[in-house]
Amino acid sequence: MSVEKAVIPVAGLGTRLLPATKSQPKEMLPVGRKPVVQYVVEELAEQGMKKILFVTGSKKRSIEDHFDWDPEFSKWAAESGDKGSQKLLSYEEMEVSFFYTRQSSPKGLGDAVRQAEDFVVNDPFVVALGDSIIKGGTHASLIGRLIDSHVKHQSSCTIAVAQVDEELVEHYGVVRPKNTQNMRQNDFEIDDIVEKPPRDQAPSRYAVAARYVFSPVVFEAIRRTPPEPGGELELTDAIRVLLKMGHRVRCVKLRKDEKRYSVGTYEEYFKAFMDFALEDERYGYIIRQYLQRKLREI
Repeated sequence: MSVEKAVIPVAGLGTRLLPATKSQPKEMLPVGRKPVVQYVVEELAEQGMKKILFVTGSKKRSIEDHFDWDPEFSKWAAESGDKGSQKLLSYEEMEVSFFYTRQSSPKGLGDAVRQAEDFVVNDPFVVALGDSIIKGGTHASLIGRLIDSHVKHQSSCTIAVAQVDEELVEHYGVVRPKNTQNMRQNDFEIDDIVEKPPRDQAPSRYAVAARYVFSPVVFEAIRRTPPEPGGELELTDAIRVLLKMGHRVRCVKLRKDEKRYSVGTYEEYFKAFMDFALEDERYGYIIRQYLQRKLREI
């Protein structure tokens, strides 16, 4: 079974990054030389995704413009002879078809995924959050392992997870392994998932890491999921319903050389930009020297 469809939810308001996100999506904020969402698209394309659906919202038009082929920029890059610019624009040549649908108002991640039902039809599909970069190893490695596990175990949902510090569990969806002895394995089944649990009630320290593979049955689970008191429909709640329906849900751990970068807050964004800038193949050395001088001045 091949998986060739992917959904990227990008409809969030990004209020924690105001005023930078007042007129542009947080997913279009640059990290190093590329906007966040370009890393996500490249990751999906490298894994063989042929069709990508963006679930957008208000003030997200720049995402559509970014992934549209621009003949003027392509001509300039070719004529300039600047190999670096040509490489950065190489995503325009990916063999991927882009589709767009709009979430009328921000009603939660579960509702955003629900917008993809007509796009998915009867096929399994990947969900990759547009504000999170997975760095390390190869781009395709994590999604490839998710798909392999999903197909091998005939799961209805397969989730990427990463172990986080105890004080951070309350910021994530956290899973409960079905068998605690299997927690040492890189691929394990779960029997529960909890959204942002209090530290003393967290079922584990394995937090959802922004990548999923779903079978179409998830849409039935979403329809059965009641919204939160604030009106948002959480994807974590829909996965819990999926478990209650008797479906198999498994997790795949990020490897030690893989790291999730999110841009949900300024602290996360600054750290992500700094790490990518320091490792830039052309400017990294200069930035490292600059930071060393600045730190000596403090």
